[in-house]
Amino acid sequence: QVQLVESGGGLVQAGGSLRLSCAASGRTFTNTAMGWFRQAPGKEREFVAAINCGGGSTVYADSVKGRFTISRDGAKNTVYLPMNSLKPEDTAVYYCAAALNCVRATHWFEYNYWGQGTQVTVSS
Repeated sequence: QVQLVESGGGLVQAGGSLRLSCAASGRTFTNTAMGWFRQAPGKEREFVAAINCGGGSTVYADSVKGRFTISRDGAKNTVYLPMNSLKPEDTAVYYCAAALNCVRATHWFEYNYWGQGTQVTVSS
Protein backbone atom coordinates (compact mmCIF):
# COMPACT_ATOMS: atom_id res chain seq x y z
CA GLN A 1 0.00 0.00 0.00
CA VAL A 2 1.05 3.54 -0.71
CA GLN A 3 -0.58 6.57 0.85
CA LEU A 4 -0.31 9.88 -0.96
CA VAL A 5 -1.15 13.30 0.44
CA GLU A 6 -1.06 16.37 -1.80
CA SER A 7 -0.70 19.95 -0.61
CA GLY A 8 0.11 23.37 -1.99
CA GLY A 9 -2.97 24.13 -4.04
CA GLY A 10 -4.80 27.42 -3.84
CA LEU A 11 -6.00 30.50 -5.67
CA VAL A 12 -3.54 32.50 -7.73
CA GLN A 13 -3.72 35.15 -10.42
CA ALA A 14 -2.72 34.41 -13.99
CA GLY A 15 1.04 34.60 -14.34
CA GLY A 16 1.58 33.55 -10.76
CA SER A 17 3.18 30.47 -9.25
CA LEU A 18 2.34 27.62 -6.92
CA ARG A 19 4.27 24.59 -5.75
CA LEU A 20 2.43 21.33 -5.22
CA SER A 21 3.84 18.66 -2.93
CA CYS A 22 2.94 15.00 -2.57
CA ALA A 23 4.08 13.13 0.50
CA ALA A 24 4.22 9.35 0.12
CA SER A 25 4.22 6.68 2.80
CA GLY A 26 4.08 2.90 2.75
CA ARG A 27 5.94 1.19 -0.08
CA THR A 28 9.59 2.07 -0.54
CA PHE A 29 9.49 5.41 -2.29
CA THR A 30 12.64 4.78 -4.28
CA ASN A 31 10.93 1.88 -6.13
CA THR A 32 7.92 3.93 -7.17
CA ALA A 33 7.54 6.06 -10.27
CA MET A 34 5.40 9.13 -9.62
CA GLY A 35 3.09 11.28 -11.68
CA TRP A 36 0.79 14.29 -11.55
CA PHE A 37 -2.58 14.44 -13.25
CA ARG A 38 -5.33 17.03 -13.23
CA GLN A 39 -9.05 17.14 -13.80
CA ALA A 40 -11.06 20.22 -14.61
CA PRO A 41 -14.86 20.34 -14.16
CA GLY A 42 -16.60 18.46 -16.95
CA LYS A 43 -13.35 17.15 -18.38
CA GLU A 44 -11.46 13.88 -18.21
CA ARG A 45 -8.44 13.44 -16.00
CA GLU A 46 -5.34 14.41 -17.97
CA PHE A 47 -1.65 13.73 -17.61
CA VAL A 48 0.56 16.58 -16.42
CA ALA A 49 4.02 15.24 -15.56
CA ALA A 50 5.83 12.08 -14.48
CA ILE A 51 9.20 11.07 -13.06
CA ASN A 52 10.94 7.72 -12.82
CA CYS A 53 12.26 6.10 -9.66
CA GLY A 54 15.70 7.59 -9.83
CA GLY A 55 14.50 11.05 -10.76
CA GLY A 56 16.66 11.19 -13.86
CA SER A 57 13.87 10.85 -16.38
CA THR A 58 10.86 13.14 -16.64
CA VAL A 59 8.08 13.74 -19.12
CA TYR A 60 5.52 16.53 -19.44
CA ALA A 61 2.30 17.29 -21.20
CA ASP A 62 2.83 19.78 -24.01
CA SER A 63 0.47 22.22 -22.30
CA VAL A 64 2.76 22.58 -19.26
CA LYS A 65 6.19 22.04 -20.77
CA GLY A 66 8.55 24.84 -19.83
CA ARG A 67 6.27 26.07 -17.03
CA PHE A 68 5.99 23.09 -14.67
CA THR A 69 8.86 21.01 -13.26
CA ILE A 70 8.50 17.65 -11.54
CA SER A 71 11.11 16.54 -9.03
CA ARG A 72 11.44 14.14 -6.11
CA ASP A 73 13.25 14.04 -2.81
CA GLY A 74 13.98 10.50 -1.66
CA ALA A 75 14.98 11.56 1.82
CA LYS A 76 11.59 13.19 2.35
CA ASN A 77 9.53 10.70 0.30
CA THR A 78 8.05 13.65 -1.50
CA VAL A 79 7.46 14.63 -5.10
CA TYR A 80 7.09 18.27 -6.10
CA LEU A 81 5.46 20.19 -8.92
CA PRO A 82 6.45 23.85 -9.03
CA MET A 83 4.12 25.61 -11.46
CA ASN A 84 5.05 28.94 -13.00
CA SER A 85 3.33 31.28 -15.44
CA LEU A 86 -0.02 29.83 -14.48
CA LYS A 87 -2.95 30.27 -16.83
CA PRO A 88 -6.69 30.12 -16.19
CA GLU A 89 -6.78 26.89 -18.19
CA ASP A 90 -4.54 25.30 -15.55
CA THR A 91 -7.47 25.45 -13.13
CA ALA A 92 -8.23 21.90 -11.98
CA VAL A 93 -7.95 19.43 -9.16
CA TYR A 94 -4.40 18.10 -9.23
CA TYR A 95 -3.75 14.49 -8.26
CA CYS A 96 -0.54 12.77 -7.31
CA ALA A 97 -0.17 9.14 -8.41
CA ALA A 98 2.24 6.29 -7.71
CA ALA A 99 3.11 3.34 -9.92
CA LEU A 100 4.39 -0.06 -8.75
CA ASN A 101 7.38 0.15 -11.03
CA CYS A 102 10.21 2.48 -11.87
CA VAL A 103 9.17 3.64 -15.34
CA ARG A 104 7.58 7.07 -15.69
CA ALA A 105 4.15 6.74 -17.26
CA THR A 106 1.71 9.08 -18.96
CA HIS A 107 -1.58 7.18 -18.71
CA TRP A 108 -3.76 7.12 -15.62
CA PHE A 109 -4.27 3.34 -15.82
CA GLU A 110 -0.53 2.78 -15.38
CA TYR A 111 -0.73 4.09 -11.83
CA ASN A 112 -1.80 2.07 -8.82
CA TYR A 113 -2.31 4.62 -6.06
CA TRP A 114 -3.81 8.10 -5.99
CA GLY A 115 -3.98 10.99 -3.60
CA GLN A 116 -7.14 12.83 -2.70
CA GLY A 117 -6.32 15.82 -4.90
CA THR A 118 -5.65 19.50 -4.30
CA GLN A 119 -7.53 22.36 -5.96
CA VAL A 120 -5.65 24.85 -8.10
CA THR A 121 -7.60 27.89 -9.27
CA VAL A 122 -6.06 30.49 -11.57
CA SER A 123 -7.99 33.72 -11.98
CA SER A 124 -7.70 35.88 -15.07
